Amino acid sequence: MQLTLRQLQIFRAISIHGSTSAGAASLPLSQSATSAALNELERALGARLFDRVGKRLILNDNGRAVLPAALAVLDGAHGIEASFQSADRGPLIDLRVSASTTIGNYLLPALLARFRESHPRARVELQIGNTLNVVTAVRDFAADMGLIEGPCHESDLQVLPWLKDELVIVAAPAHSLAKAAKHRKLTANQLRGAHWLFREHGSGTREAVEAALLPHLLHIQSAMTLGSSEAIKYSVAEGLGLSCLSRCVVQELVIGKRLAILSTQLPRLSRQFSLIHHRGKVLSKPLAAFITHCQRFADRGLDL
Repeated sequence: MQLTLRQLQIFRAISIHGSTSAGAASLPLSQSATSAALNELERALGARLFDRVGKRLILNDNGRAVLPAALAVLDGAHGIEASFQSADRGPLIDLRVSASTTIGNYLLPALLARFRESHPRARVELQIGNTLNVVTAVRDFAADMGLIEGPCHESDLQVLPWLKDELVIVAAPAHSLAKAAKHRKLTANQLRGAHWLFREHGSGTREAVEAALLPHLLHIQSAMTLGSSEAIKYSVAEGLGLSCLSRCVVQELVIGKRLAILSTQLPRLSRQFSLIHHRGKVLSKPLAAFITHCQRFADRGLDL
């Protein structure tokens, strides 16, 4: 039996994209060459690696067992190439990172800028989605690692606590509760009767906010569901209701007096940001370096 790196690259591409045609386009190769390479690999291993469901190729139990080892071989080959780059230019780092929206939009730009200062040849492909999207990408090996705002329920993923994020309740300054909060802290009953704006289901912000508020309010009237924190904060600024968002998301509008942070009788609200990677993934030196950079970034302390 003789396996080639090309066969493993093609196997990885099909695993990620779900078909020989999409896998071929990502490489790029012809579909016939991609199909032939997959057939050769399966013949060499003596086992089918995918279930054929219509036009889709879905990893079966054999494929799921092979994928972590194949990724480890490909990462190792990439590491050998990087280690022989000229020393004055620094090693080549090529990572696929997936982040949920608050982290991707508000924290990662500064984090990546500082990473490039110490690793000038770093190339990071960043995908931004909700927490469910990130967990799925890391679970399916479509991303090397993820940074999430909500809990992770996938047993195949390793979860590393990262940052504590403060959540604040906000309203338009002209909102009746914003005016009332200037005189005394708002009660749970006052908050319970308000109209609330939330993120969509699957969002880490949505799950974290419900976990923080429901023990105190028991029931919340959801007036509107929006697909991004940006849309929510501007809708709140227009007087459409209350919301609970990360302080880093609303800080600019608070400073500009378009939003007011409400003083309440609730305890301080926060959530845990986490780093995730697949338990079956071998951490290459570049990936380990990036995770260490993320942890140092958190250790320095962030004014969220």
